[in-house]
Amino acid sequence: MDCCIVSALWCFLPLYLLLHFLCFFFADADFTLLWASLLGHKPERKLKGLVAWVTGASSGIGEELAYQLAKCGSRLILSARREDELHRVKRRCLECSDLQDEDILVLPLDLLERASHEEKTKAAIQYFGHIDILINNGGRSQRSLCVETSIDVYQALMELNFLGTVSITKQVLPHMTQQGTGSIVTVSSVGGIAGAPLATGYNASKHALQGFFNSLRTELTDFPNILVSTVCPGPVQSQIVHNAFTEELNRPVATVGSQEHKMPTSRCVRLMLVGIANGVKEMWIAQQPFLVYYYAWQYTPTFAWFITNLLGRKRVQNFKAGLVGI
Repeated sequence: MDCCIVSALWCFLPLYLLLHFLCFFFADADFTLLWASLLGHKPERKLKGLVAWVTGASSGIGEELAYQLAKCGSRLILSARREDELHRVKRRCLECSDLQDEDILVLPLDLLERASHEEKTKAAIQYFGHIDILINNGGRSQRSLCVETSIDVYQALMELNFLGTVSITKQVLPHMTQQGTGSIVTVSSVGGIAGAPLATGYNASKHALQGFFNSLRTELTDFPNILVSTVCPGPVQSQIVHNAFTEELNRPVATVGSQEHKMPTSRCVRLMLVGIANGVKEMWIAQQPFLVYYYAWQYTPTFAWFITNLLGRKRVQNFKAGLVGI
């Protein structure tokens, strides 16, 4: 009898491993997030009626977050610098959902103007009475070589991507600890986990966010109903590429490469909402072969360094030859 059980297990093991390999081959997120998408809470039920504050809501991932949250029935606070674009996003939210005009607050916000963040937070809380979800999505990318990049660009990236995000979080956090519940979700990047060429300042700002929120999570163990989650997307179709920093602060990106190979924004945002609804603390979201890159850095860093150096050298060569968009 025991021999039969052992034989059955040995037969089952290859099938089990094959199944996982096939799942990973076609995966576009880490296994925890994919399991949550199959068997976990649905955002349409979990997020309905909650108040979500989205920064960087005028385009890209932030804009798509607004639309999908609206369809889930979440009430919205939409923030970015461009107020006219926020009103455009609000109109589309109302068209694609059952929300009413009073369910969406347009709240212009500049992450660099940290002195205004307390006032903006008070205005948001006064309007809805509370904030359930803060999604830190605002920021800018970079495309330039370190040796050619002004130190002012590095300062601007840290001021915007890191300190601006920390400032808003510090304003909202006391409110969430007082109410005992809430979700603080921050859009980081694969660049927050691993290094990559042409984005030294951007990756540094994302590494800083990872360190900050991983540490903050440990400080909030007395508040088990407050979720601190970081989202690490790979390449996603987004307008962020058009506004990337280059060697100098006011120098625009010369060419923007094709985005057809990147993950659709709608899929990325859907997985984000699944993660929020199910309390996932860190989300890896990327299509293959980018997803395997996350796992390589996590479990085989020496091999990951080899691959990074190999591909990075080629990318730098192409960039110097003027062949690399974003």
